[in-house]
Amino acid sequence: MLSALTPIIVIAVILVILAAILLDCVRIVPQAHAYVVQRLGAYLATWTVGLHIKVPFIDSIANKVDLKEQVADFPPQAVITKDNVTMHIDTVIFYQVTDPKLYTYGVENPLNAIENLTATTLRNIIGEMDLDKTLTSRDDINTKMRATLDDATDPWGIKINRVELKNIMPPKTIQEAMEKQMKAERERREKILRAEGEKESTILVAEGQNQAAVSRAQASKQAMIEEAYGKAEAIRSIQKATAEGLKYLQEANLNETVLRLKAIEAFSTAADGKATKLIIPSDIQSMVGLTASLTEAGKFASQKQEQAAPAVSPNLTKSQIKK
Repeated sequence: MLSALTPIIVIAVILVILAAILLDCVRIVPQAHAYVVQRLGAYLATWTVGLHIKVPFIDSIANKVDLKEQVADFPPQAVITKDNVTMHIDTVIFYQVTDPKLYTYGVENPLNAIENLTATTLRNIIGEMDLDKTLTSRDDINTKMRATLDDATDPWGIKINRVELKNIMPPKTIQEAMEKQMKAERERREKILRAEGEKESTILVAEGQNQAAVSRAQASKQAMIEEAYGKAEAIRSIQKATAEGLKYLQEANLNETVLRLKAIEAFSTAADGKATKLIIPSDIQSMVGLTASLTEAGKFASQKQEQAAPAVSPNLTKSQIKK
């Protein structure tokens, strides 16, 4: 019974082995990947996305390459600046495989090669800069490193897309000195800002006082102008009234006697003032003499009338006096 089943078991085993071999010969390459195939130890082809079949026992897959962009974070590297300051810088590399064949046969360990190349390139670039320039020139350092690494990795089928300096760590003593310098700089800026504020305030106060003085001067000027205008109007009104009075006198056809009486009235008005000396025209003096003569004549006539009248008793009433 066992001898009858032995051929069947052998055939089943052979079929299983053949199926396994056939399955191993059929390969499906996923997206963003590439397979490097070699035949009898020599490069044959690069399989891209899709279904592929290889010859059993002759063809073999030398490398499975990931074509996606990858990130390599390298540990901090000790570098020395131009002014002999030792610091540690760690970098981040963004790279991508562009040629699977060169990537497979170009270098034994591509990632280790990129790390060492990054360290040497970083030391060369930082060695040409001093500490202050290193801390403020990240973009320049990134650009120089990317260009250098990209040229160096082209024979390996690798493209360096970006290089970033993740951390720049100077010595602790340098950090403390930088902190003191930053504190002093902030205090200096604070004093400058305070001084500028006080200066602006003083300027504004002076400008305000100047504007106030100008406004007061303009107001005083306007008041004087208004006062002068009022006086001019008053003088104009007086002169106008005088002219109108003269006009009315001229229209009244005054004779010489009236004019002389008016002159005597004006002289009397002038005499009521505080002047100690008066200059009297000759014509007015003659009129004064005439007036005095007329006054004396009036007094003499009244005395004659009193002498001719009878004596009156003081005890008489007003009605008796009238009788």
